[in-house]
Parts: sequence; structure tokens; C-alpha cells
Amino acid sequence: MNKDLTIKKFREGFLNKEFSSLEVVKDTFKRIEEKDDDLKAYISLDKDLAYEQAEKADLALAENKNISLIEGLPIALKDNILLKGMKTTAASQILKDYKASYDATVVSKIKEAGGVFLGKTNLEEFAMGSLTENSSFQVTKNPHDLSRVPGGSSGGSAAAVASGEALAALGSDTGGSIRQPAAFCGVVGMKPTYGTVSRHGLIAMASSLDQIGPITKTVEDAKILFEVIKGKDRYDSTSTDVSLKDKSLDDVKKLKIGVPKEYFVDGLDESVRKGVEKARSDLESLGIEFEEVSLPHTKYALSVYYIIMPAEVSTNLARFDGIRYGEREEASSLEELYLNNKSSGFGEETKRRLILGTFVLSSGYYDAYYKKAQKVRRLIKNDFDKVFEEVDLVLTPTTPTPPFKIGEKTDDPLSMYLSDLFTIPANLAGLPAISIPVADYSTEEGLPVGFQLIGKRFGESDIFGVGSFYEKINN
Repeated sequence: MNKDLTIKKFREGFLNKEFSSLEVVKDTFKRIEEKDDDLKAYISLDKDLAYEQAEKADLALAENKNISLIEGLPIALKDNILLKGMKTTAASQILKDYKASYDATVVSKIKEAGGVFLGKTNLEEFAMGSLTENSSFQVTKNPHDLSRVPGGSSGGSAAAVASGEALAALGSDTGGSIRQPAAFCGVVGMKPTYGTVSRHGLIAMASSLDQIGPITKTVEDAKILFEVIKGKDRYDSTSTDVSLKDKSLDDVKKLKIGVPKEYFVDGLDESVRKGVEKARSDLESLGIEFEEVSLPHTKYALSVYYIIMPAEVSTNLARFDGIRYGEREEASSLEELYLNNKSSGFGEETKRRLILGTFVLSSGYYDAYYKKAQKVRRLIKNDFDKVFEEVDLVLTPTTPTPPFKIGEKTDDPLSMYLSDLFTIPANLAGLPAISIPVADYSTEEGLPVGFQLIGKRFGESDIFGVGSFYEKINN
């Protein structure tokens, strides 16, 4: 099978009986066997489940049943999303033997639509980081250059899609964890509006920021997968419904795109700058109007994020104490039990964020840090609200740099945090955003570059519309 098979092409071939789902799934596992010893995109695989689901899809087609948009499609799942009966580790030793007792809502939706789960992909431990080097199991590599990182935290999902080890994948995005690895691996990664996709069954990192979203080869594929997983869920009180409208070229031409001056600053790699300028030029050829805008509080986004996110991390990860969840170490007292379990079970980056989060929530520091950060978060959201009175979308780089070398940022966490500089604001404001590879462009080292489109709240139709027509003019 062609490793560049998209969701749309798969469905056409499947419906025309050019191949069966089982044939594509077997071919995908063969590719995983050939490549994943080097790439290390997957933590675990489940051939039995995948073959069973593929055969079920093939039978549905043979019996002329209604075939969904993703019937029989091989999909990878980030290993912080629950799939009943399968290990869900969040790439942490504290959950190394945990088997999910229920399906996440997105998993249930994909199962109902006939999707096929190949296995669970590697990530930064508890989705904390931008490298996929902080997994407690393995280091995932970039398919374009095995000496470089795939980004994170959804690095395994992005690498699997980019290498043809999956036709699509799900990731989670708290501060850029779908979009940044998508940009580094040259695929499409989309973070929905906060609340449009249920978080039920996602191992929580920072609950006011987390969102599940698709990683695919095309914008059209991302839209298809988003259609399947979106919607209100009784298990997630923050969830809501959103409807998508197909955009014609005339609709797209009427949109105005803002370019925030704060995102094109010193420190932006020149190869990234040139790539984003090319993307803008291509979009201008569609007749889309651009306008310079200002998001003045963007400069505080990184600082705000690294107060709010660790605070929520310290709350969410308190449950992993070795009593109800996780491995239990020997201890003679409750205090010793907690200390032993958390010391041996959590990695360095997780501990760093837990300590920071506990500090900013502690007595005497809550008002000075957490409360103040929430106020600035509101100012960041207000900036977007004001800009969206003048424009329909915002265009930015996805990342400040191309993918860096494995090990380059391991001992410098602050430098790693800066790689999410352009993606964090959309999470703080709860807005939809997508990273799209710049077409017909790469750095001198042959590495991909992504550009980001940020939409209004529930403005998924706009980002899918512009993104789809961008791909059409470059095919």
C-alpha cells in the first residue's frame, strides 16, 4: 500500500473494493515492523484487536451497510487516551501496568464509526514536554531525520502518521502538543476549540487547557476525523456541540487574516520565517486579504502558562499515589508510601512541574502567582477578542525553529519550553488552531516547516476552509 494514503483516498479505495481494511491494516503493521525499531513511535500494539475491527469493517461493506467516513481506517492513539482492556501508561513508570477499564469518549465514537486501532503511541511522560525524549520507555525520532526530535508531547502520533505507520492519529494538546510535533514531522495537527471534543478518558494534565485533536496527512483528513470525535458528552461538563459548514472558494476569499507583529520577532529562525512568508504568499494568491494586527499580551503567554499549567498538574497528578492508581512501593508509613511512590514513579520533568505547581498554589504564593496569572490569561483572551473584531483568522509560525537534535534541549528545560511560544496563546484563550506544512518548502537540512492558523471560538469551519484551499492550490 502507498504510505501516503489519506483518509479520503482510503475510503474511496475501500468503497470501490480496491483493497480491504484488513489488507491495509496488515500492510500498516508490516511497515511498523520494518520501521519502528528505529523510529519508536509506538509504546504498544494490538494486532488481535486491529484485525478483529478490520474484519468487522470488511463485513459491513460486504453486507452493504452504511459505511462511515472512517470505516476500517487504521488509527494510532496517544497513550494517555483510554482504550478499554489495553495498557494506558501516559509513558510513565507509575502507570506501566495500568489497563484501562473503560473507553475514552473519543475512542467510543471512533469504534462506533468503524475505525481500527493499531496501538498506543509514545509521548512525553504525562504529556509534559516538547521533545518526546521524556518518555520513561523510549525516545521517539523524527521520520525526516532520525537524529532529530519529532516534537512533543504527541511525538509518537505525529511520527507514526508522517512515516506511514498510521493513516491518522489522535493526540492531546495542552500548550501545543499536537501542533508542534505536527510541524516538526511535516503533517497536519489540529487543536479544537476548548470543549468541542470531550476530555472524558484523557488522563488529565491541565484540565482548563487540555484538548484531544487529530493528526493527519491533510487538512481535509483532519476535518473528517474531527467530525467523528466532536460533540457534547454527558461525561464532560465542559463539552459542547459545534457544527461545521463547508466553505466555498468565494467564502474563503471573503475572509481576512491577521498577522500579529509580536510573532515575527528576533529569535524566529530565518528558515521558518521564509516558510511562513511563502505560505502567506500562497494564500494571497487565493485573493485573501491580510492585515497586520497586534496581540500585545502574547509576550506574557509563556510565563502565564508555566504558572497555570503546573498548578493544574499538581492537582491532577495527586491521585497517582500507589494506592488507587500506579505502582505501590514498600513503606512503613503513609508519608513514606507517598514519597517512595512518587520518587520512583515520576520522571524528572514531571517532578519539576509538580514541585512548581505545588509552590504556586501554596499559602502566601497563590495570590502572587496563580491569581495574577489567571488575570493576565484574561488579557490574552481579550487581545484575541479585539483582533477578531477586525479579522477572521490569525496566521503565525507554529514553532520558532525547525526540529532540533535529540539531546540538544534535554538539560535546558527553559529552552525546550520556548518551542511552544507560538502555540500556547491559543490554549490559554480556548481557541481552535491548526498547523499545516508549508507546501513545496523545507529548510536547507530538508526539514519541514509548519504555519499556524488560529480561528475564532468555534471557528473550525474557517480554519478548515482556508487550509483545504491552501492544499488544493499546492497540489
